[in-house]
Amino acid sequence: MEPNILSIIIGVAALIAGIVLGKLIFAKNTKKEIEDAQSQAQKIIADGQLQAENLKKEKLLEAKEKFVQLKSDHDRDVLQRTQKINESENKIKQKEQSINQKEANLEKQLKENEGIKENLNRQIEVVNIKRTELEKHQEEHIRRLEKVAGLSAEEAKAQLIESLTQEAHSKALAIQQEIVEEAKLKANKEARKIVIQTIQRTAAEQAIENSITVFNLESDEIKGSIIGREGRNIRAIEAATGVDLIVDDTPEAIVLSSFDPLRREVARLSLQRLVADGRIHPARIEEVVEKTKKQLEDQVMDIGERTVMELGIHGLHKELIRMVGRMRFRSSYGQNLLMHSRETANLCSIMAAELGMNPKLAKRAGLLHDIGKVPDEETELSHALLGAKLAEKYGENPAVVNAIGAHHDEMEMKYVISPIIQACDAISGARPGARREIMQQYIQRIKDLENLALSYQGVEKAYAIQAGRELRVIVEADKVTDGDSDKLSFEIAQKIQEEMTFPGQIKVTVIREKRAVNIAR
Repeated sequence: MEPNILSIIIGVAALIAGIVLGKLIFAKNTKKEIEDAQSQAQKIIADGQLQAENLKKEKLLEAKEKFVQLKSDHDRDVLQRTQKINESENKIKQKEQSINQKEANLEKQLKENEGIKENLNRQIEVVNIKRTELEKHQEEHIRRLEKVAGLSAEEAKAQLIESLTQEAHSKALAIQQEIVEEAKLKANKEARKIVIQTIQRTAAEQAIENSITVFNLESDEIKGSIIGREGRNIRAIEAATGVDLIVDDTPEAIVLSSFDPLRREVARLSLQRLVADGRIHPARIEEVVEKTKKQLEDQVMDIGERTVMELGIHGLHKELIRMVGRMRFRSSYGQNLLMHSRETANLCSIMAAELGMNPKLAKRAGLLHDIGKVPDEETELSHALLGAKLAEKYGENPAVVNAIGAHHDEMEMKYVISPIIQACDAISGARPGARREIMQQYIQRIKDLENLALSYQGVEKAYAIQAGRELRVIVEADKVTDGDSDKLSFEIAQKIQEEMTFPGQIKVTVIREKRAVNIAR
């Protein structure tokens, strides 16, 4: 038992000695690490101080360089400003010398004109005295006005300016109306005389020929040959001409339907040849249609040449002559375009001669004014601008080009014949029986005319009468004065002229009526 206790005692003593020895070793290592850390910290601090010193030196150097640069820039700016100041001083000195020289000359002139100067001084004194008196009277007048009216000078001035502005506007409108009426009275007499003489000297048909749309047959038996087996002949004709053939129960007639009158004419002539020949089959149809097209082109050229020869127009380009011939197969609101153009040309010639201008040039422009309606290719341009472009392309006179482009106010009128073309175009189109309008378009135009008048404040009712040639506007007497009625009539007429398209002219009548009604019982 004793050896075991001894062993335990020895083990415990050895453990204690190991623990003490371990602590000593750990304390020694910890002290060494602390010393190493302190030495590293001192080294880092030394490096930081060295870097800080270097950075401080670099910043000082940069600051010195920046200062030197700024100083250099400042010196350069100062030098430039000094140079500018010197230049300005030199200019000022030159101006002073010039002024001194002028003053010397002026003094010399004043010495020479001493009498005039004295007279001017006396007049200036008189003017100053009058001005002083006027200012005193004006101040007294202003004080009296302020006392009577209970208003300040600025308020009275504002009311006076507003009153004078309204009065001046009313007077200006009245004077403008008088000038317009006087000009109309003077101009209408001569204009009416010239227009009446022009119309009387021009003969025109009342009934206008339309493009033919019905092909007459000798008998209904021919319809079967035209239709062909299973409809092959009629399909061939429609494909070759671009025209729809309507074969119905109408006796001895076939309807040709197409938006293009030239195509309808080709179809009509081709059917006429086929029926006369009797051989109607697809191959023959194509052959006849092709020959008819060539024949019609020759016919168009012949119509154009004959037209310009009859009108005495020379030197017209071949393409323009062809377009004149194509007008024979076009219509405008039911009026044949070639007849309208010929009529306009004759009217322009007569009117130009009456006004002492070149009748040949006016006749040329009148004939060509609607060539934009018969283009070879469709375009987005209006017919007036397209016609001007074509006329310019084929070497027409600038006056003719401008007259064509301006006859619907789409170009500025730069030549005297331009308004003549516009007037004669309106005369030809506005004749009774010359044109026809679609009922829906006519009704819409009447409604637009009345709605335009109703859009103005104070208008109670508006009526378009005489087929839209006159607009009667009834206003509320409480809201519109007599002076405002004249202004309203003028403004409505101007707005109609700017925004609407119409043949002839439209008379605007404003009616203001005050009614006082009482009932006796």
